[in-house]
Amino acid sequence: MATAIFYASSTGNTEDVAQRISSKLDGIDTFDIAENKLSNIITYNKIILGISTWGEGDLQDDWEEVIDEFEKIDFTNCTVALFGLGDQEGYGDYYLDAMGIIYEKVIAQGGTVVGQWDITEEYYHEESKAVVDGKFVGLALDEDNQPELTDERIEQWCKIIKDKIL
Repeated sequence: MATAIFYASSTGNTEDVAQRISSKLDGIDTFDIAENKLSNIITYNKIILGISTWGEGDLQDDWEEVIDEFEKIDFTNCTVALFGLGDQEGYGDYYLDAMGIIYEKVIAQGGTVVGQWDITEEYYHEESKAVVDGKFVGLALDEDNQPELTDERIEQWCKIIKDKIL
């Protein structure tokens, strides 16, 4: 089965990152859940989810609208990779919490998550629900404060997940 990216984007940043990841992974299918909801997700067994965190650890609005539907998906035979966007300086106590929330749902529904991302000195946050066993559960990006690091991080992360997600 094929691989697809499912994302939601309010400002365009998550959409831009989804497109950049898709191009690095040979143009895999990409779906904005605001337009496609989650109806297509069950046709894929290798999935990349793009999530941005809003305010004090909240899911982006489109993810919030489909979370009940998302919680009903059986990920038992799925390999899932996650990428998240957030503002680690303005919301350092909640950096990428939404990615952590989605990660917990995927694990609870039987999914196998790949693409954990090392925490380095390049990140400046206090807390995050997206940190498990000392690593982010997926690619961690901050387009507000570190956009100059995004291309390199995407490149490295795609190398990590390519063999597992394609």
